[in-house]
Amino acid sequence: MSPSLALAIWFVLVLALFLFDPAEYKGSPGLWVPVIWMFILGSRTPAMWLGVSSTADAVQALEQGNPLDRTIFLLLALAAFTILVSRSFPWQRFVEQNAALACLLAFGLLSVAWSDFPVATFKKWFRDLGVYIAVLVVLSDPRPLEAVRLVLRRVCYLLVPLSIVLIKYYPGVGRTWSPWGGLEETGVSTTKNMLGLLCLLGGVFFFWDTVTIWQRRIDVRVRRVIWVNIAFMAMILWLLTLSQSKTSTICLALGCSLIAVTHSNFGRRHSAFVKAMGPTVFCAYVVLALGFGMAGQISEAVGRNSSMSDRTRIWEVLLSVPINPVLGTGYQSFWLGPRVQWVWARLTGDNVLSAHNGFLQTYLELGLLGLVLLSVLLIGIYRKICRLEPLSPIRSLALSLWTVVIFYNVTEAMFGASLLFITLLMASLTVPRPLALPRSGEPVKRRTGQNMSQKVASVDGTPAGVGRRPRRWSPRPTPTNGRDREGSR
Repeated sequence: MSPSLALAIWFVLVLALFLFDPAEYKGSPGLWVPVIWMFILGSRTPAMWLGVSSTADAVQALEQGNPLDRTIFLLLALAAFTILVSRSFPWQRFVEQNAALACLLAFGLLSVAWSDFPVATFKKWFRDLGVYIAVLVVLSDPRPLEAVRLVLRRVCYLLVPLSIVLIKYYPGVGRTWSPWGGLEETGVSTTKNMLGLLCLLGGVFFFWDTVTIWQRRIDVRVRRVIWVNIAFMAMILWLLTLSQSKTSTICLALGCSLIAVTHSNFGRRHSAFVKAMGPTVFCAYVVLALGFGMAGQISEAVGRNSSMSDRTRIWEVLLSVPINPVLGTGYQSFWLGPRVQWVWARLTGDNVLSAHNGFLQTYLELGLLGLVLLSVLLIGIYRKICRLEPLSPIRSLALSLWTVVIFYNVTEAMFGASLLFITLLMASLTVPRPLALPRSGEPVKRRTGQNMSQKVASVDGTPAGVGRRPRRWSPRPTPTNGRDREGSR
């Protein structure tokens, strides 16, 4: 098959999935804004897709950026903000209910003051702010649970088949040479680990979506959705095998296992045990790895070498870099300027641009204060997940993603405006509803902020009260005796 024909088949397939998607909810046009954002986060920047920039210019792009990328990011941020304004989004109540996230973003903006590259730091912070605003577009949808399903489904429709086409028919784009001389399968992404991350997110989503709708498989439409999910899970497993990403493979098994346990009879009867699984396993890993020095043995048990693919050497060099331990170097400012060359010189040829540990990366950029704020945010998200209804469909997805995020960031740096962390926020943030407009003669009644799963009245995501106008109660005269009832007849 010629490459042009394969690309045309992919285009027809994606168009057919968008037009004849068996999923019931089609959403509003505004949901395309977060889809485009997540498409970029899961693949490449617009400048890379158009050939204006390349992965070889990674260091220069980190410092200076690209005018085309900045223009597109600005337009997407303005579009998301306009949508929220049209929906009368309650900004103040959102900040009050998500104070940990607001403080972390505010601290990132404040770090511009002590960054060595304040202009670049502010540009990166403003770009990531546009991603967070796009998340609010999803959660402010009238049916937020179904909006999350729709956005994730569309992103996978675009990226997963396109990765297969690029790897098989466009090897100059879908494959790249690693610094150690090996050929890596990257697909739509720029590295094999990013392709593995895409497979991780897609695998968790399609497995969760299949499990939550399995009881309604008697419906013809639901059976079609399940068959589509199975087809994409098969493609994802094939891509995950090609990427050879151990971290993504382990986290996918962990996330899917947690979802399966949550929806099993045992999980329904012992919901407290299911809630404690993720933090307990992570704390046990930290104690064994740091307290007893068993990180190497654990790494060998999951198929890695004792140095976690030389990550321990990278961590030692990064911890020796002279920085402000309290404030860090500034929001996404560590990998800028001569500091990068200093690190590369001590790594002897391993030209990395990531700490390969999300917690260490946060410490290098925002110091101990930023690490504390991140920990508070993760604990707050976990507490919100625990307060959800035990049978809520979104609870199992949020709990699985929370566990996957903390384990994934042990060997990769994916906190902040990354594909995985943004999906976790979509599944767990608390977004208040706008105030209801008063009718004549009635005072305004405030609604308390609710998580999106608490607005869902059924498993299919139909919100309680959506599309219905509240009825005004009027008392009817009640007959006092039998004679009055006879008279009323």
